[in-house]
Amino acid sequence: MNLRGLIPLTAFAALIGFLAFSLTRDPRILPSELIEKPFPAFELPDLADTQTFDISLLEGRVSLVNVFGSWCAACVVEHPQLMALKNTLDLQLVGIDWRDNRQSANRWLVKHGNPFDAIIFDGNSRLIVPLGVTGAPETFIVDRNGLIRYKHVGVITPEVWTKTLRPLVESLQVASLQAASLQAAPL
Repeated sequence: MNLRGLIPLTAFAALIGFLAFSLTRDPRILPSELIEKPFPAFELPDLADTQTFDISLLEGRVSLVNVFGSWCAACVVEHPQLMALKNTLDLQLVGIDWRDNRQSANRWLVKHGNPFDAIIFDGNSRLIVPLGVTGAPETFIVDRNGLIRYKHVGVITPEVWTKTLRPLVESLQVASLQAASLQAAPL
């Protein structure tokens, strides 16, 4: 038997094995180096260009930080879920409008509604790159101390909210209340 003939066959088998393994992985589960680390420092304008936001925006409350854009088709699918979260759970909703222009983003929000307590405008990816965002929508859960606790890639469906994000948000809120009561308690 000629061993030279086995080289292409072995290479083909390795390629098939790699592809088979890759297809079994959920593409929405991307490891993030930022989990349990501080949200990256930033100083960016709001969507209206009337004020500047920095990391202090994410301190003191549990926040859901959602990357969106008027150009993003999946963001339209996700948006009703974000609207349903507005004014619930004492959760701060922060949007990051990415790779957009202000006029398009404002028209999009008028059409679909604005669930956000604050919108950071990042037209040039100054915050997106340090966050490791690969596309929109992507969502981060940030605790009251500004630590990233979870990253979700893709649309937040009612199922994702109920089974994954809400339990995490609620546990972080309980921890926030406990920390606040400890700070307020006299020694």
